Formats: sequence, structure tokens, C-alpha cells
Amino acid sequence: MSTRDYYEVLGVSREAVESDLKAAYRKLALKYHPDRNGGSKDAEERFKEAAEAYAVLSDPQKRAAYDRFGHAGLGQGAGGFDPSVFVGFEDILGGLGDMFGFGDIFGGGRRRGGPQQGAHLRYDLEVTFEEAARGLETSVQFPRAETCESCRGSGAAPGSGPTVCPQCHGRGQLRYQQGFFTVARTCGQCRGSGTVVARPCPACRGDGRVHKDRKLTVKIPAGIATGQRLRLQGEGEHGSAGGPPGDLYVVVQVQDHPFFRREGNDLYCEVPVGFTTMALGGDIRVPSLGEEPEPLTIPESTQTGATFRLRGKGLPDVSGRGRGDLLVTVQVSVPKRLTRDQRRVIEELARVTPPDKFKPRQADSEPHDRNLFERVKDIFG
Repeated sequence: MSTRDYYEVLGVSREAVESDLKAAYRKLALKYHPDRNGGSKDAEERFKEAAEAYAVLSDPQKRAAYDRFGHAGLGQGAGGFDPSVFVGFEDILGGLGDMFGFGDIFGGGRRRGGPQQGAHLRYDLEVTFEEAARGLETSVQFPRAETCESCRGSGAAPGSGPTVCPQCHGRGQLRYQQGFFTVARTCGQCRGSGTVVARPCPACRGDGRVHKDRKLTVKIPAGIATGQRLRLQGEGEHGSAGGPPGDLYVVVQVQDHPFFRREGNDLYCEVPVGFTTMALGGDIRVPSLGEEPEPLTIPESTQTGATFRLRGKGLPDVSGRGRGDLLVTVQVSVPKRLTRDQRRVIEELARVTPPDKFKPRQADSEPHDRNLFERVKDIFG
């Protein structure tokens, strides 16, 4: 127990009101808290002394006795460090308790009862490549917790209501002393609400919410990509005790396309082109995601692997601003079987063409042109 004058300890006058006491104590508590002073014994003693002074002066009866008789008026054990002073510690610190973690240490944390926001929900939606390109409107159905209509979320049977928790007496917390600290734990009987339901609602069994299937129509914008999500505000689970609902997040998964490859809003593809068109030039039709193929002019002497860009023929931007491009890589296509005339012409061409110098394809590699041609043929007919 400190022998110093409590008004002197807090640095206030004897006419100090409650707000003056709180402000002075807040300043000293922050200054001398052990966690901020490296475990200094002197700081710890000053911290305990300030707590002791505030415990006495903030209590009207103890303050009156102290003002008349000094320390003797408090009686043995009436002074000293009283951890119960920290019941309102977070309020005393004016919101600084959370910053320094005092709320959890001294049991002054916020009560966990009362209105709580409902949980956010996630719905994974798989769409085809074409649906993602065009956009679509579809229905989703999912289970969620909704406010019980029978008890209107109270959890109590009609005609009754919640009562004060007998375990924590309505405080929502149970306090245990550890050393000179008092540690608060959420009450297990009322789960922090401070109230219990003696007659649970038969519809929700006292929970205040019931699980129901919710069906919604969702508009998927054109150009959406895998991993992008849509937020439907307020469509998550309903809150408890009148709390606001959470949100529903629809996360999109786009199926791969057998022919097109996507990078951002651009589309990439490979198309087989006949040898004569590659050599002499000509016009071809390129598969696209539109209703009709896109025309493409192949210049004379085009080499296999050349890429052409068709601007604005890719995917629309999901924000509605512009479109990507379609990039077409051409690969020479060799006929599976040559006619007699074709063979004669090609042999004549080979006779007048310098020998090729190339690196042979690996033995275990499949003929690329044949696979590509067959793949395009299977997809688009």
C-alpha cells in the first residue's frame, strides 16, 4: 500500500472531478506500464501506485473516507493495488487500450455479445469459355443462416425473452486474477452476450437464426476471367441479435477452350494454312468466338509460325471499355496424300529449290501440323 498522498500521485487537486482523475490516470498508466518500460521495477511500482490512487479516488465512499482520515480511513486492505479498477480500463484510456493491448490484459475488452455481423459467403461458379466471352445471366442457389421469423432473432420462445446470465451476471465475461493482473474470459454459458434464453424458440432452437436455401439471379459481365469475383452486398448470412448481414462473393472459374488461349483480353490461336497459300499468298477464314469466321489475308512467302493481329476481335473488357485482339499464328499444312500431279509439281519445285538446312524433330515428337489440322477440324468442322 502506498503512503504517498493519492492526489499527489495522480498530480491533481483535491477538487478534481471524475474526468480529471481519468485523464491523470490515463497519462500515468501509459507512461509507466511495465510493457512499455522493459520490465523496470520502478516503473511497475509507479504503475501500481497510480492504479491504487485511482481505485480510491474514483470510489465516492473511499474518497470521502480518505479525505477525512487519510490512509488510516481506508482500513487495512482497503487501499493497495486493486485489479478491479481495470473493469473500465478501456474507457479510462479513451480508446488507447486497443493500441497497446491493455484491453485483453486487464479484462476491459469489448463485450462479445450484442449485434454481430453475419458471415460472408462464397459461391464458386463455373462457366464455359464462350459464356465468359459473351456474358450471361444465371441462377445460383446456396444455403445461408437467416433471421428466425418465429422469434425475430431473439432465440426465445414467443411470449418469453432473454434473461440475465446467472454465470456472469450479465457482464458477458468471467474474470480471473493472475498475479496483480485480472484476465477476462468470455462467459461460456451466455457466450459473451450477458443473457441466456430459458425457453428456446422451437423453430430455431434458441439460435435466433435458421438455415434456408437462397436462390438469386446473377449477371456475369462479358469478358470475366478466372478468379474474378462478384460481390452481392447483403446476400450473405444474416447477423445475430439484429446485426447486419454479410455479403455473398461469387467467384468465377472459366473453363479452358480447346482452341483459343487467353492472355488478358487477347485471344491466341494457331491455324493450319496450305503450302501454296503460304508461298503465293491468299485469303483465309479464321475461327473466332463470333458467329462468323474472321477474314485474314496471308502475304506472299509467309513463313510458318508467323503471327497476325486482328484488332478488336478478342474478348471484351469486363469493365465494358474496349476489346482485346485476336492473334493468329499460321502453321503450314501438308496434305496427307498427294495426287500424281501434286507430286510431279512438288518434285519439280524440289529440283529447283536449294537443299533445306534444318534440325530434325525429336523422334518421340508427334507431327505438329497433322495434330493441329485435326484439332481445328474437330473443333470447327
